[in-house]
Amino acid sequence: MYKKPNEHPKVNAEELAYITADKDEAAATAAAGAPEKKLSFLDCFKYKQTWAFAFGKFMTDGVWWFFLFWMPKYLKEQCITGDMTIFGVSLSPESQLIWALTILYTIVMISLYGGKLPTIIINKTGKNPYAARMQAMLIFAFFPLLALLAQPLAGYSYWWAVVIIGLAGAAHQSWSANIFSTVGDMFPKSAIATITGIGGMAGGIGSFLINKSSGALFDHAGQTGMTFMGFEGKPAGYFIIFCVCAVAYLIGWTVMKTLVPKYKPIV
Repeated sequence: MYKKPNEHPKVNAEELAYITADKDEAAATAAAGAPEKKLSFLDCFKYKQTWAFAFGKFMTDGVWWFFLFWMPKYLKEQCITGDMTIFGVSLSPESQLIWALTILYTIVMISLYGGKLPTIIINKTGKNPYAARMQAMLIFAFFPLLALLAQPLAGYSYWWAVVIIGLAGAAHQSWSANIFSTVGDMFPKSAIATITGIGGMAGGIGSFLINKSSGALFDHAGQTGMTFMGFEGKPAGYFIIFCVCAVAYLIGWTVMKTLVPKYKPIV
């Protein structure tokens, strides 16, 4: 299905000019006899754009990895309590867990359309790509707030938690597709891999911290019977982490917007 931009029938002249802008600038620089200056690894940290991308990844990558690592254990220990009969068929807890995770990640696949929203915004408003992406990311940042309801509603049926976490996961993947694209909006082609690597490192650190601290919190909550917002023991620990996951995107977006309020590419 992949075609090069200059061969793709759906890429118009304006889009192609934007995609190849770096190449045109490099050619003009070479023609003028001026050496092309590339950003070194350390130079990348001098720009607010780098810190904006890295902080956005730091705050949000861990949410995805928390859901990925802990949802099977959460559903098995906290939600699925015994056999269930559907249409006369008895399902064991193990079978229910398999179906729950299958449906959860099927919902996550809604994110396949997440990268389309900025294009719609650009076409309707004429905004530049960075502004359109940030607007789309703000919309996606509100969906994880549903995670605040996952634990309370799971008391009625664990399918509420499955649907809510699935939607939060879809919002994350839509956010992720767009935050990666902001690098190409702001940095020259020669620096994209370096900036993406810095952001990936920041996201890895955030993921390590949330998963390590979650395990410690769940152990502490289970051993001490701690209470939080009406929940006791491990459910209280899970609810605390769900609260963190719910607001992480809005915090990340706010810091990114504060650091880079307007489209400002690095030349």
